[in-house]
Amino acid sequence: MINIPRWKVIAILIVCFLGVAYSAPNFIGSDARNWAANNLPGIFPSKSISLGLDLQGGSHILLQVEMKAVIKERAEGLVEGLRPELRSEKIRYKRLTDLDDGVVITLADAADIDKTRDIIRGIDRNLLIDVKNDTALHATFSADSIKEIQDQTISQSIEIVRRRIDETGTREPIIQRQGDDRILVQLPGIDDPQRIKDLLGKTAKLTFHLVDTSGADESARGGVMILPMANEVGQSIPVERRPRLTGDMLTNAQYAPDQNGQPAINFAFNTIGAKRFCDLSRENVNRLFAIVLDNEVISAPRINEPICGGRGMISGNFTLKEASDLALLLRAGALPAPLSIIEERTVGPSLGADSVEAGKVASMIGMALVLFFMFMTYGRFGVYANVALMVNVSLIFALLSGLQATLTLPGIAGIVLTIGMAVDANVLIFERIKEEIKNGRSIMSAIDTGYSRAMATIIDSNLTTLIATIVLYSFGTGPIKGFAVTLAIGIVTSYFSAIMVTRLLVVLWLKKNNPKTLSL
Repeated sequence: MINIPRWKVIAILIVCFLGVAYSAPNFIGSDARNWAANNLPGIFPSKSISLGLDLQGGSHILLQVEMKAVIKERAEGLVEGLRPELRSEKIRYKRLTDLDDGVVITLADAADIDKTRDIIRGIDRNLLIDVKNDTALHATFSADSIKEIQDQTISQSIEIVRRRIDETGTREPIIQRQGDDRILVQLPGIDDPQRIKDLLGKTAKLTFHLVDTSGADESARGGVMILPMANEVGQSIPVERRPRLTGDMLTNAQYAPDQNGQPAINFAFNTIGAKRFCDLSRENVNRLFAIVLDNEVISAPRINEPICGGRGMISGNFTLKEASDLALLLRAGALPAPLSIIEERTVGPSLGADSVEAGKVASMIGMALVLFFMFMTYGRFGVYANVALMVNVSLIFALLSGLQATLTLPGIAGIVLTIGMAVDANVLIFERIKEEIKNGRSIMSAIDTGYSRAMATIIDSNLTTLIATIVLYSFGTGPIKGFAVTLAIGIVTSYFSAIMVTRLLVVLWLKKNNPKTLSL
């Protein structure tokens, strides 16, 4: 223990230096950090800890995903898939309609039950099929299928929400799943979340339909739906129910003025969409082509000639902001389900500043008390423990900065707790050394035995605390996760500083002074 290899001494010094260097940006002003980031080479650290919503202010929004709408849409898609299959097999039916969790089919002939069941199985093997009254089949989604749909919907919704928020230039948003059907969005530094709410509240489901010109009564047109015109209050237009193209075929959408200088959106299709758009426009010259956004017709231009370039324009009575936001929504993609805001909070920057100041005061008071206690109790060895504590705090800030972890008020509590716990290992070691000296051992032997025999206890105490932090992080929500992260980092850095740093300082002192007595 007394002889530390040179490579280990160098490694300890390098870690300590990096800890101080990477924590330094947190203790200088934002102007100095910006200057360092713009003028110094990339090897120089310039990142600081990201402050959470409760520290720098911002908006907290809890969204609920309307799962019923997703299941309903899947059921409608099932109906659209069954209709041509039944027609191709020449199976006559009296009724084919969707339910909240599936479809119901009433056949004209009971002999077609088995054939219809096979068709349903071919479309989706996971559907639960129940035959009623010899001619009626109910096909519903199983519990496992619904769970899978929920998971897919939540994951896709989180990704779309992230894209939309990133497009606005918001830095360091926190977007995560909460429960079975909710999404938590935290936007640090945002005081007015209205634009964000407007963007998140729109499904932005874009579809392209041919306008129906048959003139038949609505009740006789199962493949037609009546949709309102977005820019003409009270007006509606009949369009084919089945979309010819969908928004997921878009590769880009940008704001651009039209020929009259009015705001519009230029869009481009992918290869499949471009070919389909070309074929559709070639086969339907002089027909109206409805562009539908969230079940409202925003434009219904006439197809004057084939359009085969894969590009088009959406025009309407848009304002500049509406056109820019619509282009943003189309680039980010459509939400798989509507989102509703069920909770909203705004934290002012002044409250966040007060929290930061209170955290600083608590940390400094806690550190001052610990430093004073260690010095008064253990003298020179207490000074070594205090140096290790300063290194420990630097390492915590360095890791938080390097990982760009978000520091919250509970995270500050974790740091304060770490400061108090950081000297536990040194207390165990120093007390063990005192016992060995009382038992008649020499100074060298007492120090060697103190470090070696206290190691098992130190590992046990740190390991059990680390397990607790892992459990907190795994099952806790946002604030609890912040506390667990800083506490876990503090446990790791405390072990390094309390064992490696203090041992190095003690060994250097022993080799230099070769003391005959030891005062603890």
